[in-house]
Amino acid sequence: MTVLLNDLVIGESPRWHDDRLWFCHWGAHEIIAVGLDGDSEVVLRDPEISPHSIDWLPDGRLLIVPKNAEPKGRLLRQEPDGSLVGHADLSGLPSGFNEIVVDGRGNVYVNGADFDFLAFLERLQSEGPDAMNVPLRDRPDFVPGYIALITPDGTARQVADGIEFPNGMVVTPDNGTLIISESFAGRLTAFDIAADGSLSNRRVWADGLGPDGICLDADGAIWTSIGETDCVRVREGGEVLQRIELDRSPFACMLGGPDRRTLFIMAARWNPADPFGGPRTGQVLVVPAPAPGVGRP
Repeated sequence: MTVLLNDLVIGESPRWHDDRLWFCHWGAHEIIAVGLDGDSEVVLRDPEISPHSIDWLPDGRLLIVPKNAEPKGRLLRQEPDGSLVGHADLSGLPSGFNEIVVDGRGNVYVNGADFDFLAFLERLQSEGPDAMNVPLRDRPDFVPGYIALITPDGTARQVADGIEFPNGMVVTPDNGTLIISESFAGRLTAFDIAADGSLSNRRVWADGLGPDGICLDADGAIWTSIGETDCVRVREGGEVLQRIELDRSPFACMLGGPDRRTLFIMAARWNPADPFGGPRTGQVLVVPAPAPGVGRP
């Protein structure tokens, strides 16, 4: 394992695109792109929207979930001239977008909840150590999340609910399955994708994890997090095939490189009292992977 980039606040939503790793630099309001040689570029800095997660439409236009939804909207699209515009009419969807993935047909899936995570953590800390004896999903102030679909014609609708803190999502190469991290439940959950983008046949894909941002490889295994500081490669059913021990928390991972056999891990020391202040502990770590990345993102 080597360090590709240092001195970050928190790196999130990594994507391999146009021969570089792109990611959102939380706390700095940036989108950064970096090559395997470590040469990095800030491709967007905008404190007004503060990019939260990203993906691309099939025509190459960038989609951005902003942390600050006003005034431009909850899902933005970057036009060829660099301008940012609202993407589709989302007025019928719940608030609070978090993660995004675009499938091979141009369907956009977003997840989220009407839920202030940082305020939730503040209340948890104020209650003292005994509060941690109650699972986070069982707290009375927790609000379950959802998955929403935005089709290429701009139609938007909710396609799943009851997601226990929705996080990273992947879509299989055949566009037939969507897998999502339910972080507060410690599991990966799978859905079948219908021809119209609807989700059905909800099932547990793997349990006993601590999943956040995820990616899929050609052997059908998923890279994710488990515990506080471990990144693992897990197959359906929950068997851990490989474990990488870190000295800080893995927030997300992505398979990329010329043959997609490079695992990028976004890691940082989480400070719940001041997540975006204090020492910059964020890193992009690089590890050779046993199988290439497939699917979306």
